Amino acid sequence: MYKILKKEVLNPTVTKMVVDAPMIAKKAEPGQFIILRTDENGERIPLTIADYDRENGTVTIIFQIVGATTNQLNSFSEGDYIHDFVGPLGNATETDGLKKVAVVGGGVGCAIAYPVAKKLFDKGVEVHSVVGFRNKDLVILEDEFKSHSTVFKMMTDDGSYGEKGLVTNALQALIEEGNTYDEVITIGPLIMMKFVAKLTEKYGIKTVVSMNPIMIDGTGMCGGCRLTVGGETKFACVDGPDFDGHKVDFDEAIKRGRFYHEFERHAYEESCNLLNKEVK
Repeated sequence: MYKILKKEVLNPTVTKMVVDAPMIAKKAEPGQFIILRTDENGERIPLTIADYDRENGTVTIIFQIVGATTNQLNSFSEGDYIHDFVGPLGNATETDGLKKVAVVGGGVGCAIAYPVAKKLFDKGVEVHSVVGFRNKDLVILEDEFKSHSTVFKMMTDDGSYGEKGLVTNALQALIEEGNTYDEVITIGPLIMMKFVAKLTEKYGIKTVVSMNPIMIDGTGMCGGCRLTVGGETKFACVDGPDFDGHKVDFDEAIKRGRFYHEFERHAYEESCNLLNKEVK
């Protein structure tokens, strides 16, 4: 059992939790993830490690409320316990040998991008962070990115905060200003990562994407997280989650990601009804 030490609402659909998990905190690195179950009968869901504190033995997760399990997790309070919390899983993001990097995050994907930017910045790398959201109300981790970036760009689709436009607009502007990046690391919605990769391919800039498809066991045995990368089948949980963005078949990944959308929505609505009955 893993105790929730702190809970914070970041926006109407995104929640941050700090969990007491000293063994995981001891080994965690940016880019890795955990798999949790809220109770003994719960489903297994992967969540990226948004931060960790080795000294205090804590792991931070940030999640979007999209399905039944994340809805149930969001109903937990400080002092409650998560039944299973397993990790760290996956391969850490490679940060060695980099001198100048653009980190591009979109939506809740910024929770994955931030620890990468933080580690790079703390190592003395010049970090240009570009983050994007649909509107001002959905912005998360702004101060954290600002404090760990040499250059920071905030974009919103509707222009309600920062600059109006897409993250690709800001990234292209930075490239055309003469910035030469060793690497672009982008994390967010599949469609966003697809177009970031298409942009950087034109300029010949190495681009790493973080893939988060459906997972069950997190060990490569179930095959649920399979992707096509460079014409070969890869498993996000053991081969990734980071991959060469210029080789990922994004169209296939987007199609597979929609398979369970209706089921997930139905489960979420049933979960809401159940939690409302419990409150009454």
